[in-house]
Amino acid sequence: MSKQIRFNAFEMNCIAHQSPGLWRHPQDRSREYKELEYWTDLAKILEKGIFDGVFLADVLGIYDIYQQSAEHALTGAVQVPVNDPLQVVPAMAAVTKHLGFGVTTSISFEHPYPFARRMSTLDHLSKGRVGWNIVTSYLASGSKNLGLSNQVSHDERYDIADEYLEVLYKLWEGSWENDAVVADKKSGVFADFKKVHPIQHKGKYFEVPGIHICEPSPQRTPVLYQAGASGRGQTFASQNAECIFIAAPSKVATKSIVQSIRHKLVENGRDPYSAKIYALLSIVTDETDEKAQHKFREYQSYASYDGALTLLSGWSGVDFSQYQSKDKVEYIQTDAIQSLLDSYVNADPNRIWTIEEIANWIGVGGNGPVLVGSAQTVADELQQWVEDTDVDGFNLAYILAHQSFQDVVDFIVPELQKRGVYPKQYSEGTLREKLFHNNAHLPDWHRGAAYRKTNLSPFRAAV
Repeated sequence: MSKQIRFNAFEMNCIAHQSPGLWRHPQDRSREYKELEYWTDLAKILEKGIFDGVFLADVLGIYDIYQQSAEHALTGAVQVPVNDPLQVVPAMAAVTKHLGFGVTTSISFEHPYPFARRMSTLDHLSKGRVGWNIVTSYLASGSKNLGLSNQVSHDERYDIADEYLEVLYKLWEGSWENDAVVADKKSGVFADFKKVHPIQHKGKYFEVPGIHICEPSPQRTPVLYQAGASGRGQTFASQNAECIFIAAPSKVATKSIVQSIRHKLVENGRDPYSAKIYALLSIVTDETDEKAQHKFREYQSYASYDGALTLLSGWSGVDFSQYQSKDKVEYIQTDAIQSLLDSYVNADPNRIWTIEEIANWIGVGGNGPVLVGSAQTVADELQQWVEDTDVDGFNLAYILAHQSFQDVVDFIVPELQKRGVYPKQYSEGTLREKLFHNNAHLPDWHRGAAYRKTNLSPFRAAV
């Protein structure tokens, strides 16, 4: 198997991200999330391990579906308190040269005009190493705190996202021509106003008449990530995403999702491998299989059952406290993450899950599998995963911060490099160039590239 394996680190600006309860472990550092050193130390570890990037998840709400209360979210620090993911990127960029930064923000909670500026600023400061994880938000608590009495339906959120992206493409790709910035000190001309264009957007959800107020950043449009695996989410991803994150509890379920995504890409006129697909995974490793298994059992002793069901209920929109632990999980249509329950119920016909089994599964590693063993054992399994499921790489969730990533860098990366399936150094360029070995900007076939050709009128200041 010669296909290269890629790693992203899956993080969040909070305490208990994917493994609720493990923050209590004496070696876990997640309690330091408020300190810059926590983030700069992480960035250095990941760059040493030639990770593609760190993927920063986010929610703007609280997990209050389980028992119809936020009690377990707060007592167990289950993704709350949670700070802004964008704020830590400049600090990590300052101590690294190559590491990419995929940040999560929701199209539901911020207007595209100021958001375009925030991302362009990060792309400038990082010298083109920024990606954006496009989410539509699944927590009703977030909608309520922004004055929305009813959460927008799952599919309509993607309709809004379609137009949101159209506005951003016009701002990032079409507002400033490539040679608009002159910066001529002698003539006193910084920008050629004839080459800066108002986008004149007027749609169903947004009205943005003006120009992008940032000059073009190294990538213009950040690398586009997307994590929706529902039917509507896959359609949206196939039209926009360059990297796609998926989460499923088994190879069978993962393979099914990957095949569906590749098919959707072809349906939308794209090469099936024009998007890189990363599967959620955690790794527990040590010098020997026995030591790794011992470490895993120790981690399991810290897992929080209620914390796991708090996550599951929030992700799915279903209050699992109303069921018995031995009840079998069935698919329920909700306006939360529709693909979450589907990955347990329908994607793998060989497995029937009880609520207790899912809670124990999520307790260590979250919604993805956990590979346990020596470097040789885990490397074998990683290669088999790539072979069996056709993923391009893995979005690695930590169990202990930062020890899980340090273990991967110390044990797994050298073994994969020895086998010739993991890079030994970074290539030069922006994040997009590192991932696709092509241009820093969106490829010409991408939906967003069409807005470079839009017939926009020259800028005229308002009087």
